[in-house]
Amino acid sequence: MTRMDFEVVVLAGGASSNLSPLVSQELPKALLPVANRPVLSYVLELLEGSNLKDLIVVVEGEDAAQLVGGWISGAYADRLHVEVAAVPEGVGTAGALRSISSYLTANDVLIVSGDLVTDVPPGAIAATHRRHGAVVTTLLCSSPVSGPSDSGTSGGKEKAKKPVRHNIIGLDPTRQYLLHMATGAEVEKDIRLQKRILQAVGQMEIRADLMDAHLYAFKRTVLQDILDQKDKFQSIRQDILPYLIRTQLSSEVSRNGLVSSESGSNKSAVQDDLRWLSQHREIAPSTFQDSQPLSLKSQRDDQRSHKCCVYIANESKYCARLNSIQAFSDINRDVIGEASHLSGYSFSAQNNIIHPSAELGSKTTVGPQCMLAEGSKLGDKCSVKRSVIGRHCRIGSNVKIVNSVVMNHVTIDDGCSIQGSVICSNVQLQERVVLKDCQVGAGYIVTSGSEHKSESLARK
Repeated sequence: MTRMDFEVVVLAGGASSNLSPLVSQELPKALLPVANRPVLSYVLELLEGSNLKDLIVVVEGEDAAQLVGGWISGAYADRLHVEVAAVPEGVGTAGALRSISSYLTANDVLIVSGDLVTDVPPGAIAATHRRHGAVVTTLLCSSPVSGPSDSGTSGGKEKAKKPVRHNIIGLDPTRQYLLHMATGAEVEKDIRLQKRILQAVGQMEIRADLMDAHLYAFKRTVLQDILDQKDKFQSIRQDILPYLIRTQLSSEVSRNGLVSSESGSNKSAVQDDLRWLSQHREIAPSTFQDSQPLSLKSQRDDQRSHKCCVYIANESKYCARLNSIQAFSDINRDVIGEASHLSGYSFSAQNNIIHPSAELGSKTTVGPQCMLAEGSKLGDKCSVKRSVIGRHCRIGSNVKIVNSVVMNHVTIDDGCSIQGSVICSNVQLQERVVLKDCQVGAGYIVTSGSEHKSESLARK
């Protein structure tokens, strides 16, 4: 693929209130560390691996855009051609696209969330999109499981991982066309299905085990028309995608873009659309395994409908979004564990990563599925399990760190115990601090002897 085939837009977000206190003015969401690499690096290298090297990275807020742009220019100077665009904070994904849509000129646009960590090749979604002549193609992945695989304590009983419910998704019998999508919040309500869709396809497969990975291929003309005419749309996931799914059998969206009036779809046109779609109501079981796309082309030259397609990733693929504090912890754990191939690092015979410049005290153990970055130093009799420790940390003696992420330049004094927690950069934990399932914001000082459970500690 080249830039002329697909233009690539990475929506890198900004401050993200649901990730407080991990994000700050000095550390926007895109630069949050996953295995001591900014999360945005995973998307950029995924795109680079598919030879997609001309990118627009959209960041909310001027200050965040400068930080992200500065990091990209240093890390990818000779590898990628990246334009960083700053948009106002809080505009939403559709608003961010609206701000840069006039710069898009290719036939199709690939839109990727900057918080996506996956090994699904973007080229596969682009190829599916082109093959079907779709207006939108959405990447769907198996919903990740949440939480540590065990308690992290010696002799602790196994904790069951919790599957995360993301969406209720309706597919046609060939699992190539997206017929319905409801968010987790909507699942609590009654789900309304369009009668004409059910009449057209005969049956719909309802799935609750798939997540929308926020990687989309769009037909550019349709996307730009929607952004222009639906000026109240703020979200791709909550506004644009449901709109396109909802109008698949109406004449509202023309072949070349958006018809000006929603009420313009006449009854006979819809009936015609139903007629040509219903040709495929009777589908043999072999179709489920058939790799050839189901033909939904109208025999009429004036085809009025459009196609919303899906690419469903193989269950063996890794796919997660860093959109919550729990997800941050889970992804860090996975990328030094079960999905270590994504980290870009070489693991030792002990299945961990200890930088040659790191120092370990006497009787200190760093277990498998751990990472210790350059310049960090641990005292005597420390224990580190399934955790990531950043650069230039100073950790005293008799410290236990389990299922946690410790960012850069953190000082941890003697006798501290940290479990299931995130410690941001430049934090100081004084001696004998106990933290369980906590988040400590950048620069915070936790006083000696204090114990905290399920708390968020940050400077006001």
